[in-house]
Amino acid sequence: MGASLDGKLVVAISSRALFDFEQENEVFEKSDDHAYMQLQLERLEQPAKPGVAFSLVKKLLAFNDKQTQRVEVVILSRNDPVSGMRVFRSAQHYGLPIERGSFTRGQPPWRYLKPLHANLFLSTHLSDVRAALDAGVPAAQVYPHSVHASDNHPHEVRIAFDGDAVLFSDEAEQVFQAQGLSAFQQHEKDKASLPLSAGPFKPLLAALHRLQQEGKPQMRIRTSLVTARSAPAHERAIRTLMNWNIEVDEAMFLGGLAKGEFLREFEPDFFFDDQTGHIESASQHVPSGHVVSGIGNPAT
Repeated sequence: MGASLDGKLVVAISSRALFDFEQENEVFEKSDDHAYMQLQLERLEQPAKPGVAFSLVKKLLAFNDKQTQRVEVVILSRNDPVSGMRVFRSAQHYGLPIERGSFTRGQPPWRYLKPLHANLFLSTHLSDVRAALDAGVPAAQVYPHSVHASDNHPHEVRIAFDGDAVLFSDEAEQVFQAQGLSAFQQHEKDKASLPLSAGPFKPLLAALHRLQQEGKPQMRIRTSLVTARSAPAHERAIRTLMNWNIEVDEAMFLGGLAKGEFLREFEPDFFFDDQTGHIESASQHVPSGHVVSGIGNPAT
């Protein structure tokens, strides 16, 4: 029987999201891919430093054991195959059991997400993230200069999500944008018992929920909803999650306060939000990614 990814949580990630290739990327930006390739080849025996999403990947892979492979991480990179050798060497150095990857030398790699049945795609390339979201795959643009995750929770994957346009659809956000805060609050109060439609990251939250239930006792997942909503608009968000039969461990209803310092206290391995302002605030404290969806991110 051939190999299969069925039933696994599949994370596709670019090399620059997993490892710190910012110095090498500067060479690429100033010169061309040949100079970049040569530099990567010269540094083949030098493991790259961990990148923004390294902690998330390492902890998710810790859900695997000899009996059951629950998580698969696949490199999906615009790097060339030569540079890909250093990516795999670096993963091996850190004990990350990553065996699969596609290196497309500048071509959009997102088209391989569907055959991978990916549950998540993390990349620094905005266009690839947009295309992945359009294809129905949860995806975020990693901010490569984000603060890295804390080491305080080695046996717990911590992930924080914004609500509207991330876990939920942007229908309520559309009311807020068009009519203001008072109309938004009244709209959500009136529809408190009506579940919100699913947003682009609901499938990932559901997959994490399954992994938590099927996982092993040495590792667990802790999730948090971190939203600009406040009472009375909080109720519809909670009831929506209840309707989905999905639990989150924490919920922060911040009423428009900056999210960064609250996230610093939660210490997530990654935070997802659709608004660049929130991501810029969060990235000063925690690993962060921009979910390019909803009314706040019109196609250009």
